[in-house]
Amino acid sequence: MTVPTAPESARSDTGGIPVITVRTSRAKGQQRIPRWLVKTFSPIALIALWQLLSSTGVLDDDTLASPATVVATAWEMWQEGRLQDAVLASVQRVAIGLVFGLIAAVVLATLSGLFRRGEDIADAPMQMLRTVPVIGLIPLLIIWFGIGETPKIVLIALAVTFPLYMNIFGGIRNVDEGLVEAAKTLGLGWFAQVRHVILPAAMPNALVGLRFSLGSAWLALVFGETINANAGIGYEMNMAREFFQTDVIVVCLVLYALLGLVADFIVRLLERTVLAWRPAFRGA
Repeated sequence: MTVPTAPESARSDTGGIPVITVRTSRAKGQQRIPRWLVKTFSPIALIALWQLLSSTGVLDDDTLASPATVVATAWEMWQEGRLQDAVLASVQRVAIGLVFGLIAAVVLATLSGLFRRGEDIADAPMQMLRTVPVIGLIPLLIIWFGIGETPKIVLIALAVTFPLYMNIFGGIRNVDEGLVEAAKTLGLGWFAQVRHVILPAAMPNALVGLRFSLGSAWLALVFGETINANAGIGYEMNMAREFFQTDVIVVCLVLYALLGLVADFIVRLLERTVLAWRPAFRGA
């Protein structure tokens, strides 16, 4: 058996017992490049390259507006009030669709996950419907609900429901059977088992599903706002397409990206709060 020895400098002068100073990961991290700097470097480098290509004429404004033009256009839209109105209309649609989709997914996944009879009734239709491209339902939604706000919200709700349902259902069914048996041994009733064991164990999967659902919601919004919208980011993008305004199109794309990042950040904060009891590996 090989026993690791400490360096000579680390040996104690009194007893000859090797003394090793253990450096924590936090102490090691202080000597590294700050993470925020690493995270922001690649986007800034990409934007700088984009501006360089635009300034040297490799990219003309008709093909792709430069970052400087995009910023100027965004400021102009902000002063006109178009930017705020578009963001407010789009966020409102996503929020309403998210609420309906979240309620449907939680109810169906909980019933299917906790009860075999619920799985027999609800899971097969959900598995069939989730394979249908949500975007392909747009013509039917227009026929059923017209061209107002309803088909846009239904489209977003459907895009939210399926990934969230799959993750919650999978989270409930993947709970360790040993934990459930231990809860029974300790005398917990069925409701207590669900409350204290099954639902907390399924929560990580549910939050992953929520992150997927938010991404799907913004994707569905892009398509939904092509349905005769008169406000929203998609409306601004469609109008810009008619007049070949690449700067406005890029502003709208940046808005979608920023709103998606904000939503993901909120879910991450929620994850840290709800799952504070469950220390997890955060990377080396």
